[in-house]
Amino acid sequence: MARVLVAYATKHHSTAEIAEAVAGELRARGHEADAVEASAATAEGYDAVVLGSATYAGRWRREARRFLSHERDRLARMPFWVFSSGPVGEPKDDAPAEDDTWLEPRKVIEQAEAAGVREHVVFGGRLPEEPDGFIEKAMVRNTPEQFQDRRDWDEIRGWADRIADQLAG
Repeated sequence: MARVLVAYATKHHSTAEIAEAVAGELRARGHEADAVEASAATAEGYDAVVLGSATYAGRWRREARRFLSHERDRLARMPFWVFSSGPVGEPKDDAPAEDDTWLEPRKVIEQAEAAGVREHVVFGGRLPEEPDGFIEKAMVRNTPEQFQDRRDWDEIRGWADRIADQLAG
């Protein structure tokens, strides 16, 4: 079975929880998986990588962008996947489908695609449990409770299962 690094960049631990769930599912499927903060991670010694980042205003966190840039050559020689987390709040059914710039940092996705990423997904995020500053506090105050955590754990585990299947195949 494969040795998999699940590297992540997070601000309020929500993305870390997603990374830990992915690593846990990979372990349950027989792979060796480590969930490690991107700032302290290297792809050296791994057979595959999953890289995730919280997305704020259409940008990945610096730690994840650095990991992708510094590990680019290694990633190009192994299977790797990326995920973004972040959309919160009430779903907007009237938003145009082509307006996904707030979800996906295009430059990062282009870099990942150039290195041969197998898949990129966007998972819902969670508002901070302990908001800091005016903007975060206003977001929490103005978002109905049922939309403050949009992570779909079945979707996350299902994606990890698809990765495990690809690694086993």
